[in-house]
Amino acid sequence: MALATAETKIDPTLINGAEDLTGPLTETIQTASHILWDAFAANVPRDLHWQFILVTLVIALSIWVIRDGHGSRDAHGRERKAHLLQFLLPKDIYTHVSARVDVLLWVTERILRPLWVVGLLATVGPTTESAVIDFLQWTLGTTPAIAVNYWWMLLYSLVTLLCYDFVFFLIHYTMHSVPALWALHKVHHSAEVLTPLTRYREHFLVGPIWAAGGAFSYGLVGGLFAWLFNGGIIAATLFNIGFFALVFGFNGSFRHYHVQFNYPRWLSLWLHSPAMHHVHHSYLQQHWDKNFAAVTSIWDRLFGTLYVPAKDEHTPWGIGPNTQSNYRTYWQNTVGPFRDWYKMLRGGKSPQAGAAKNID
Repeated sequence: MALATAETKIDPTLINGAEDLTGPLTETIQTASHILWDAFAANVPRDLHWQFILVTLVIALSIWVIRDGHGSRDAHGRERKAHLLQFLLPKDIYTHVSARVDVLLWVTERILRPLWVVGLLATVGPTTESAVIDFLQWTLGTTPAIAVNYWWMLLYSLVTLLCYDFVFFLIHYTMHSVPALWALHKVHHSAEVLTPLTRYREHFLVGPIWAAGGAFSYGLVGGLFAWLFNGGIIAATLFNIGFFALVFGFNGSFRHYHVQFNYPRWLSLWLHSPAMHHVHHSYLQQHWDKNFAAVTSIWDRLFGTLYVPAKDEHTPWGIGPNTQSNYRTYWQNTVGPFRDWYKMLRGGKSPQAGAAKNID
């Protein structure tokens, strides 16, 4: 197992005055901005990198063998037995109009993403980080400059993961509860089939919200650990892959994928399985407003929104037969939120907030 080595980066000038202390997010923001820009300019989402495709295919193939062809879903969210090619790349899923809209919305999001991701990461994150450091210095004094080892790095990664997951939960819950925000988020839930690109199926105005939330959570944790370790803390890695990216990437690859599988119930009480996110995309009433977090089940358990589905439970995707026709094309998904907002301003019936309410 290739473990990262910790290197404590202590500036001698900070020993007598910690007012210049910066956190890991602020220190690397210039480099990160260039990396992000290059990555977004290439327009290749993480789920389509060959490593994630390979892992996804290996796991899907294993499920096909172990379950004797069962575990795949059709375009109506029903479980079916399939031959290998149909199991991995079902025609009814990838030729569906919803899958084509996924591609168009992803292209739009990728074109606009560099305009706000780099800007928010360069402002919200470092500002939050600096504010946390200043507050801790003001209330608790100068940094204790704890010596860094791998276990501290692992703790930093774990706290970052939990904080991000909690902020994600709060934003997601709010999007499902506030009609004006549900009008935007409904674009994501209008997906009638799930593909790797469904993860990026969002209205172009939603991206900045997620980016700001992520930058804020990273800034909070970065500021705390920068103060504790005098800025000399980095995230733990395994085989040169960040702990957070490893957990989120493995769990996230199947969140928006037609192959559904459950974790054992005891594990589902701690981590979201792909089947639990399929529930989140279901328009059946018993599935509304469930499983909001990105990775763990902790916050959904605490707030009473956790739903652990039965094996092969039916989860038809979309926003329901009564309103699906209004969010089927790329144009409808792009202008739909503005149409809803206009109705709200005119005093008309507002879009009913909820995971997949089928009456608006």
